Amino acid sequence: MVQSRRLPSALPFADQVAIFSRLAEANPHPETELEFTNPYTLVVAVALSAQATDVGVNKATKGLFAAADTPARMLELGLDGVTEHIRTIGLYRQKAKNVIALSRILVDQYGGEVPDSRAALMSLPGVGRKTANVVLNCAFGHPSQAVDTHIFRVGNRTRVAPGRDVDAVERAIEDNVPVRFQNHAHHWLILHGRYICQARRPRCGVCTIADLCPYEEKTQ
Repeated sequence: MVQSRRLPSALPFADQVAIFSRLAEANPHPETELEFTNPYTLVVAVALSAQATDVGVNKATKGLFAAADTPARMLELGLDGVTEHIRTIGLYRQKAKNVIALSRILVDQYGGEVPDSRAALMSLPGVGRKTANVVLNCAFGHPSQAVDTHIFRVGNRTRVAPGRDVDAVERAIEDNVPVRFQNHAHHWLILHGRYICQARRPRCGVCTIADLCPYEEKTQ
């Protein structure tokens, strides 16, 4: 019988404090790179960002949100109007249908307001756990952890939050990252993964936490 390899444990508390203190010093107020004006436009932007870049989404939503920044206005714009605005984004036809469907639910069931409940958010078409966590964190200030491929990679490489899947990494962040850093943890980790701890060739030579990171395959 072949046993699965056991994941290394998370870094100890003192190392967690040191790592996040440095990330916080370098970027005291990290924010999502998606552009939005209110909780509703954030829901739409994050839903559109699946299998798309933030830059690409921002280009598409600039005109979309100028035309419709509430569920009611989005319904007035209609499916064809939404589709036209976002056709440069991958899977745009299905995403346009989801935007109209979630807007209808928000109008009919929530009075046009975005609910501050993970379960309620995840009941919306096109909104999964990651999207819900982004909205809870960025719109409502809840210390939720939206784990994407960047955070999954950084969490495991640095052992800040090791896990076999995104759900395990989310729990590991909540369990191991000191509470004082929880509100911004996923922003620091995603930005670090996007610009420094990149997938194919991590930029260890300019990494502010390289001496604290146990990743063995470091680059210069």
